[in-house]
Amino acid sequence: MELRQLRTFEAVVRHRTVTDAAVALELAPSSVSQQIRTLEATLGVALFVRDPKGMRLTPAGQRLTGWARRLLEQAEQAMRDVREERPVLRLGALETLAGAYVPQVLARLAERRPDIEVEVRSDRARDGLLADVVGGDLDAALLLDSGGAVGDLGFPAPAEPLAFLDLDLVPLALVAAPTHPLTARSGLTAADLIDERLLVNVPECSFWMASEKVLGSGPRRVKAGAVPVMRAWAEHGLGISLLPEFAVADGLAHGTLVRLDFPVPDLSLRLVWRADQESLPGMREILYAAART
Repeated sequence: MELRQLRTFEAVVRHRTVTDAAVALELAPSSVSQQIRTLEATLGVALFVRDPKGMRLTPAGQRLTGWARRLLEQAEQAMRDVREERPVLRLGALETLAGAYVPQVLARLAERRPDIEVEVRSDRARDGLLADVVGGDLDAALLLDSGGAVGDLGFPAPAEPLAFLDLDLVPLALVAAPTHPLTARSGLTAADLIDERLLVNVPECSFWMASEKVLGSGPRRVKAGAVPVMRAWAEHGLGISLLPEFAVADGLAHGTLVRLDFPVPDLSLRLVWRADQESLPGMREILYAAART
């Protein structure tokens, strides 16, 4: 097998058609097809089923996918090492975390591993980050989660084995406008919130999922928008909202918001990576350098 054939194979897997893979690789479609045929001949198995909708992996092709990814990543690492280039960590992060938590993670990495270079890519969608980690476009990603496994907060985890490390706690606060009747009450329970308007974003939002766990289905969900919108609506007395403490700290300090007396568990700032990444030389040490302690 040749590395260029594996790169072509991976491109066809990612883009699903020879034409789209050829565009991504800046090759002629005939060249892509030829490389796939040569790879199949070398291995003695069919890797794709060709149909009008594109290229579908055979069982043999599915087995090769993981091998191709690992071989290409190791080849890249080998080239960097031989050229004495600085290792690169491709890190993804939810946009929600980009301002509040990513800088401190980068500072830890800079202090503990000044020999590496970090490329950061932010995304609004968790699914996009996880897909890029599984697909090898990112080495690791920062997201919000809870519990003992990836996805315990309530989102579906990829089938690919993932490893993770919880870097920091992310406190949440249930907030309302100072004029809200619940601000004067102590020891609130979920039963006290059943008739309340709970300002939320979308079901895929980490804070929506957290509210499902903490508040249950009682409060009436009112779709407001992203974190700044939920906060603004809460400040204007349009409902209560479960938000990250870093997003409402100044509002609490200046009195435009009040924290309701309701127990709310923290979320975790979770660094997630593909389990087989740890087989790459030095990668585990790089990833663990992002931890708080």
